[in-house]
Amino acid sequence: MDAIKGLMDFIDRAPTAFHAVAQIAGVLEDAGYERLEETEPWRIIPGGRYFFTRNRSSLIALRIPAEGFTPFQIVASHGDSPCFKLKPNADRVSQGLAALNVEKYGGMLMATWLDRPLSVAGRLVVKGEKGLETRLVNVERELALIPNVPIHFNRNANDGVALNAQVDMLPIVGMEGADVMAAVAECAGVGKAQIAGADLFLYNRDPARRFGVNGEFIAAPRLDDLACAYASLRALLAAKPSKHIDVMCVFDNEEVGSGSKQGAGSTLLIDALRRVALALGAGSQALEAALAGSFMVSADNAHAAHPGHPEKYDEQNRVFMNRGVVVKSNANQKYTSDGLSAAVFEGICEGAGVPTQRFSNRSDIAGGSTLGNIVSASASMNAVDIGLAQLAMHSACETMGAEDVGHMIRALAAFHEAEIRVTGDGSVAL
Repeated sequence: MDAIKGLMDFIDRAPTAFHAVAQIAGVLEDAGYERLEETEPWRIIPGGRYFFTRNRSSLIALRIPAEGFTPFQIVASHGDSPCFKLKPNADRVSQGLAALNVEKYGGMLMATWLDRPLSVAGRLVVKGEKGLETRLVNVERELALIPNVPIHFNRNANDGVALNAQVDMLPIVGMEGADVMAAVAECAGVGKAQIAGADLFLYNRDPARRFGVNGEFIAAPRLDDLACAYASLRALLAAKPSKHIDVMCVFDNEEVGSGSKQGAGSTLLIDALRRVALALGAGSQALEAALAGSFMVSADNAHAAHPGHPEKYDEQNRVFMNRGVVVKSNANQKYTSDGLSAAVFEGICEGAGVPTQRFSNRSDIAGGSTLGNIVSASASMNAVDIGLAQLAMHSACETMGAEDVGHMIRALAAFHEAEIRVTGDGSVAL
């Protein structure tokens, strides 16, 4: 129950990736993790615990064993979700109404954003006495709404209508003359003239809720992938000390391809691992040897079987909410799992009493992709893709099983506690 409530509170306080990372950083500091700065040399000692952020929207935490430099066991997730981002010139006026000029961020179900209470959150770049400063902002009230066209003027609406992001997804914020940026500035405690730049997003104001006859489900925005980010944090803090370097990554920009300085396609992870090796005095080729003996879990949610459309799923490889952690595989390497990595992870879960299930798409339906293979392009190691079964992925409100929160935390804690030993011939001992 504590984990379920904790996840819902975490989501409610994380309208953007910036806010998710700020929350995680605060929890880590309270737990005794030392904040590192990328712009300064790192002093790392055996037995130490550390974290750093990049762009304030990605985070990596490190737990160093008493043995010093060893292979890594890594859990990677992401903190961003599909939404609408405000354009630089965000003010629009239409039919006497003040509106926002927005564009899609990621692949979303646009129709689910209609007629919902929305607000604005993100990061401001503010002119300060010593130059430019960044501040997080969240207008914590109902500020905007994207209205539907009434059925009387759109008789085919229930037959499926193509939505145009520029025309149909127009958030209204007040009568003509309403000043959104002034409201944002006031919320941040600065004058509007001080704002030099911004990364602002619309977010769904609906809070996370439990539903079902027995409260079996959680309905919330941003379950993909804040559920895994939250579980990875709880697992790292719960896991007993190990003989390997434990790593937790929460990347930004997964929903738009990960190709940013703070995304999984950047040098973010390999930069961190290299700096750890140097700070611990590891010799030549030590990092390469450690990577070859390392293991990564890519944690990003999976598609639960839809009750109205079972034909969309492979009959032998469909998964269900509240039935455990999902191990995902794909022949075209959209997921990084292979027979060995899946067997290792499933064995760890079995030992911890955590149920698992296997997912693969229908052969004639292309699925999504995730972090695993993107990270492996720069930091090659054994890796498995996992997630939690959910409905309505990329909707403004998604659904998952309440029991699965605990399943994921226990699975990832057991992964951190396991001693995975990879040998030169590709075998793995536990």
